[in-house]
Amino acid sequence: MIDFRSDTVTRPTEAMRHAMAAADVGDDVYGDDPTVNALECWAAERHGFESALFCSSGTQANLLALMAHCERGDEYLCGQQAHNYKFEGGGAAVLGSIQPQPIENENDGTLPFTKLAAAIKPLDPHFARTKLLSLENTINGKVLPLEYLAQAREFVDAHGLKLHLDGARVYNAAVALNVDITAISQYFDSMTICLSKGLGAPIGSLVLGDREFIQRTRRWRKVLGGGMRQAGILAAAGKIALTDHVERLSVDHANAKYLAEQLNTVPGFGVKVEHVLTNILFAKVDAAIDQAQLVATLKAQDVLISAGQPMRFVTHLDISREDIDTFIAALKAAIAQQG
Repeated sequence: MIDFRSDTVTRPTEAMRHAMAAADVGDDVYGDDPTVNALECWAAERHGFESALFCSSGTQANLLALMAHCERGDEYLCGQQAHNYKFEGGGAAVLGSIQPQPIENENDGTLPFTKLAAAIKPLDPHFARTKLLSLENTINGKVLPLEYLAQAREFVDAHGLKLHLDGARVYNAAVALNVDITAISQYFDSMTICLSKGLGAPIGSLVLGDREFIQRTRRWRKVLGGGMRQAGILAAAGKIALTDHVERLSVDHANAKYLAEQLNTVPGFGVKVEHVLTNILFAKVDAAIDQAQLVATLKAQDVLISAGQPMRFVTHLDISREDIDTFIAALKAAIAQQG
């Protein structure tokens, strides 16, 4: 199966499977799982934070962070395209009673500080209390510049806010910038890292912050039913994701650019190759192409894509250069069949 729908579809490597089978485990809710404890301690130190929490998903990690930063009736600032606003079921509002205040993202994924400042609420009982700015890196495959992150730090300090990073694909950003991960993490009060996207673990995310913050996230994880027992089986794969799969993300980035170039040879498809910075790309598709039929035709050939305008493609460790060539040939044939 050649699957371009997301980097969440990756399957655990043989090394991960062996580590999972051999993992030393205990009850993580009691704090007794040595493999989880080791991952959390290592991850906190590696990223420059005091503490870390292993949880089941990026959605859960972001929600825990928002609920640990904000109380009922508080507000967080974010982008209109932010995953923790647009694609996580409204969890902050539904489960945390936290009001999102979305700001339109600029074309490069950043949020303009003038608009952010105007959105901060006065200290008045009529308004939600603005407590947090949440950024996402990468966002739709775009990398936030380090200079912008430094400016964001200055902005929140000036306005008495905390700064959170949805770092679902933060290692893609670090690899694209050719910097150590701490060059990004240093600016944030908290951040999340998804282990099950480009890094290839089968499940799991991390929340990082200071000790008091992580204590609050641990409590909320339990309240939300996220406490896991012998979770070291999962944490073992997560550690390999962070130690063995970071540098190879550059392969995914190169494959995404190659895919973009090849898509431009397909009638009815158009990609701006210069906009492909990491492992996500978007292609405009001619309206005359029946996307539903196209998806079905390719699925019958064990190639999975998602319809959309633009159409999103994601490369990952289970996509090779040869897979891309196979896909492009099948795509051209499927479009030719539509006549």
